[in-house]
Amino acid sequence: MSQAIELAGRGTALAHPNPRVGAVIVKDGHIVGEGFHVYDRRDHAEIVALGAAGPKARGASLYVSLEPCCTTGRTGPCTQAIIAAGVKRVYVAMKDPNPRVAGRGLAQLKRAGIKVTLSEKHESFAREVNEDFAKWIRTGLPFVALKTALTLDGKIAARAGSTTWITSEASRNEVQRMRHAADALLTGIGTVLTDDPRMSDRTGQRRTRSLLRTVVDSRLRLPLRSKLVKSAKGDLIVFTTQREDSVKARVLKRAGVEVVTIRERRGHVDLHAVIEQLGKREILNVLIEAGAELNGAALEADIVDKMVLFYAPKIMGTGGVPMARVSSRWFSQSPVLTNLTVRRHGPDFAVQGYFHDVYGNHRTRGKN
Repeated sequence: MSQAIELAGRGTALAHPNPRVGAVIVKDGHIVGEGFHVYDRRDHAEIVALGAAGPKARGASLYVSLEPCCTTGRTGPCTQAIIAAGVKRVYVAMKDPNPRVAGRGLAQLKRAGIKVTLSEKHESFAREVNEDFAKWIRTGLPFVALKTALTLDGKIAARAGSTTWITSEASRNEVQRMRHAADALLTGIGTVLTDDPRMSDRTGQRRTRSLLRTVVDSRLRLPLRSKLVKSAKGDLIVFTTQREDSVKARVLKRAGVEVVTIRERRGHVDLHAVIEQLGKREILNVLIEAGAELNGAALEADIVDKMVLFYAPKIMGTGGVPMARVSSRWFSQSPVLTNLTVRRHGPDFAVQGYFHDVYGNHRTRGKN
């Protein structure tokens, strides 16, 4: 099962908008077939593994990271192929969160006389692989992760409007891995004006669709000479409260930028509307890389599902820019990060935790 989950991970940026799935077929103690899903190749992981196993699949055991589908879409149901191949046992890491499947695939296999086992010890690992798909397929909204780099005393820059390199190359490489796994990056106009980022996936690894770069820019201040605009190739969206037929909007559109007018909330772009818009575009997950203003707005809007905080073993001292600007009232009502993990990246360490479960529900909230 561990091998099946590892194979599922190889579908990162390749399976979209389908879930990442890995499958392993074992007979007489030996792996006779394995595979993972790549959207462009159509076949699901189970079909790839069955094809590799051939006749050896009869009487064998199938280990799969996600419940086999029992519906017809771009391909036929995997359950029928498994039954036809004569597989004897099926081990599944987690049920399919898709309401159209959600246990029906397992039930179909059982009715065919196949012994089905849910591998509870691997469920949490399998869920993390598809936490974005699980939320999107049930809510229509993308899974939102907020990432930031900060010092031990919680500062992200020496002063407002300045760029400060805080974490190590090892941490920055991990951030690139996170970008590769994301469907879209989201930042604020303040970060664009300060850092002039390109917001690109620099891993060099293949992906089925371009990384979508998005900017929250209420007043449409995005510079035409910014790296974002200069590199726009249908992969840059600006969310604004300004009219799409305004002079600046028309100029940006001619430069290859999509301008989307979003409803206003307290004088700013409504972040809930932004997330809804991205969900409609089949964006399964969004990575926020921003400054204190947008970080704070995202937290107060309660759109963040997961946080990843990269801490450098440094102290900024007096002054400095905090990770997020939030109102004094927010703390008493704020959700609590749960399922915390800590990982080392060179001299730095990253703390990861969740505000919501994969269905968008709060895991827990703070007390007044």
